[in-house]
Amino acid sequence: MDRTQKQAFVQELNKELSGASAMVVAHYRGLTVKQMTELRRAVSGASTRLQVSKNRLAKLAFKGTSFEGLNDLLTGPTVMAYGQDALAATKIVQQFADKNDKLIVLGGQMDDKVLSADEVKSLSRLPSLDELRGTLVGLLQAPGAQLARVTKAYADKDGVIETAEAPAAEAELEAPAAEAEAPVAEAAAPEAAPEQTQA
Repeated sequence: MDRTQKQAFVQELNKELSGASAMVVAHYRGLTVKQMTELRRAVSGASTRLQVSKNRLAKLAFKGTSFEGLNDLLTGPTVMAYGQDALAATKIVQQFADKNDKLIVLGGQMDDKVLSADEVKSLSRLPSLDELRGTLVGLLQAPGAQLARVTKAYADKDGVIETAEAPAAEAELEAPAAEAEAPVAEAAAPEAAPEQTQA
């Protein structure tokens, strides 16, 4: 990489870091090309960038950004994972480090707070924003679903009561009708009796 390319690299990295809110720095000595490819793939799927750079160039790129406080971590073969999702970088890098002991997390930064390796590990255990949203949606939907079940149960119960009461009500309506027909039959009976007498 010649001088012009280095300047272009520093400017581009500086521009990307200016829009990032979180970063994790780790040593990658001993990782195979295949493992680095797996890490890049995992990071790229979470809208986070992974950058391997000479430490001197990275320090130049840090100038004017919120990540200048991480200069002390840039020793040895370092890799940086950064992006706008504060938890994504920490989760992915730490989870990868948990499975690959050659990747050693040195620390990081979230917003303006510099984080130790232990703090990065603690943050990586927190649920992501999408997981929190899913939990929140579930909590908000639960009362509505429960109310719907209770309302339906009462509606079904009322339906059973109404169905049970309906035959009784029909029987009560039929009884006065039968009583009303009885006097008519009795009134007709005396007229028939005299005819039989005359015969």
